[in-house]
Amino acid sequence: LDSTRINIGNFDENIFGIFKSGEVVKGHLEKANDGTLFIDNVNDLPLDVQNKILRVITDQRFKRLNDTTDITVNFRLIASSSIDLKKEVSNGNFREDLFHRLNVINLNLPALVDRLSDIPLLIEYFFSIFIGNNYDFKKFIKNLDSFYSYNWPGNVRELRNLVERIAILGQDNMEKIENIIYTTLNPKLNIDKNKSTSTELTLKEARDNFEKEYLVKQLKKNDGNVSKTAKSVGMDRAALYRKLSSLNIKN
Repeated sequence: LDSTRINIGNFDENIFGIFKSGEVVKGHLEKANDGTLFIDNVNDLPLDVQNKILRVITDQRFKRLNDTTDITVNFRLIASSSIDLKKEVSNGNFREDLFHRLNVINLNLPALVDRLSDIPLLIEYFFSIFIGNNYDFKKFIKNLDSFYSYNWPGNVRELRNLVERIAILGQDNMEKIENIIYTTLNPKLNIDKNKSTSTELTLKEARDNFEKEYLVKQLKKNDGNVSKTAKSVGMDRAALYRKLSSLNIKN
């Protein structure tokens, strides 16, 4: 099926199309006929547009702007939201009837920081988009530690932007690529790293800080799976549990 994606902006004309100067300009609804319509960040739709979308879903027809002709459509609708739509309904910012029409199958995608094991797969996928399938990112990004340590407040979009920056500016130069990664991620990494090397700490405190930072990073890398983490760090599973407890690392 063909798919059409709506990025919110110029709502009515982009979504419904327009009849202008004797010519028809098709909107996303018409383009998605017999296909799939994906509304990105549906929570950003104004209430009046939400109402119009609901009518289209119900009636399976609409009119273009400045036109009197009914356009019949049939499409699969997928919508994404960056915030909790139930709360938006409670706050009066999203129509409850539209929410229930959309909420037939609900897929919750965790934040990137909660699924760090996806990072290598996503990097490889984004490189295939920007450079091609023959590009082996492991040749130039050999250490993913800073990727696993970063909190990714911008989620997958932020990772995509970083990979695009590397593809455009890196020019297959290892030094340039490392500099791009460092300047993008390291200023925002844990300030605790400075504490772990502080000369004011005792040897035990410095060692505990290092072990805690290292194990937290490894747990993130393995999506919190203690068995996988124990294997990757070369520890017995029971011993790792004891170490996590002694360092007050909650899993």
